[in-house]
Amino acid sequence: MAEKIPSWPKVTIRLYDDHNAEVKIAGRSHPVNHHDPRQAAIQLVAEQAAQLGRAVKATAVEADGASWPLVIHPDGQVDAIDTDPRKGKKPIWPIVLAMAVAVVLIAGTTLYITVFSKLGEGKPQVTESPKLPELPGPNVHPDEFAPKTQPTGYSTHAGWTVDLAEDSTPAIKPDGTEVAILTTDEKVAVFDANGKVLWQDKVPKDAENPVYTTIDGKQVLAIATPDTLYYWAGGGAEAKTIELPDSAKVQFFGKSPLVLLGDESGAMVISGGELKAAPDQPRSSTILLAEGDRTLMAQYLGPLYWTQPGKQILTVNLQPPGGAGKLIQVVSASPDYVQALWTNAKNPAEEAIPAVHSTASGKMVASCGTVRNGDTDGWDWVPDPNRKFGAWGECLVNLTLTKNNTRRLPGFQPLSVSGSMLYGTISSKLYAVSPNWNTYPMNEGTTRPWGVVGKRAVLVYNSVLYALDPAK
Repeated sequence: MAEKIPSWPKVTIRLYDDHNAEVKIAGRSHPVNHHDPRQAAIQLVAEQAAQLGRAVKATAVEADGASWPLVIHPDGQVDAIDTDPRKGKKPIWPIVLAMAVAVVLIAGTTLYITVFSKLGEGKPQVTESPKLPELPGPNVHPDEFAPKTQPTGYSTHAGWTVDLAEDSTPAIKPDGTEVAILTTDEKVAVFDANGKVLWQDKVPKDAENPVYTTIDGKQVLAIATPDTLYYWAGGGAEAKTIELPDSAKVQFFGKSPLVLLGDESGAMVISGGELKAAPDQPRSSTILLAEGDRTLMAQYLGPLYWTQPGKQILTVNLQPPGGAGKLIQVVSASPDYVQALWTNAKNPAEEAIPAVHSTASGKMVASCGTVRNGDTDGWDWVPDPNRKFGAWGECLVNLTLTKNNTRRLPGFQPLSVSGSMLYGTISSKLYAVSPNWNTYPMNEGTTRPWGVVGKRAVLVYNSVLYALDPAK
């Protein structure tokens, strides 16, 4: 049976003395201090196995260096494997560990009541689910921002500020209630709108910028390193980790992470806390993004494809906009939407029609009218994370409307969306545009906000995050 159990995640239990041990799961260390460190370590690994829905392999290393390969099951059963009876020494790790788990809600706190019986002995133990350690908090304090450089609608007073890791950027939770950063002392920290630290955790030196995303149907905060993806559900719970294949890169263009493998050898999605290959990639298609364990792909001339482990491939044909001829190309994609260029049936040699389509049905969501061929070459698609509005180059789109939902703003180049404003430039001058297409020229030197948390605009300048109060 042991040979059928995947080798991922790599688990090592190292016993130091009668009270201390260390559990490493996929490279992440979990110190253990307990009157029975073996029991506590096995409990921790069993919880990981329960999250995966299967047994995991582990290597237990005694203080004297002796090691034992084990299989630890979600119910706490422990099997020793590959033991060599010629050594004349039996493993002192339990061969069978009976465990009953009950979940009890007490004052909103989830407690895991775990009953261990070690070779018929042992007493019930009550332990909390692993929580993040208490760490020194970052220095958070109010400050003033440079006058006449704050965005429209906000004052120069920052209700709170905090230093960021150099060259890092913050992540704003889509509902505007939290902001996450990398700190200067190698931590990820999450704040509420008033600058209160909600939770923090240590991260590796090579951690990339935090991203809010969805994994296994739940919104999480994720951070990738070259070899591991970490993600936190919040509320002080420890991170879950996924080991990445060599040379893999994590892409967050879609609603969920997409793990792109090196040498154009495909991609992987996350399902049940595990990486699974994105199946059935059609020939000459491009992998665009992930949504849960589904992967969106497209051929240059269409159609779209949704693939999912264990299910048949789904083909989505794009609906042409009014007056369109042939599909020229699928240009780009974002959560729920794909952008495509069509020929103008009346003048295909000189004109095209840019259109936004649903990735679920292929239905046309918005048409940008006719443009001259080549005019869209420099257009970027910048959508609102909450899918209410956006811009594809100079084509402004209100996604809450079903008719008359586009307007052209000649020369506009969108840069970002923050709160209810779309920011971009016209002839190098910065403008803010509202969802109903009102335009607001901004002062020279104005700093674009990263987002809005609560009622405060989040700005970054010289590796400092400023949370600016609304203007009075």
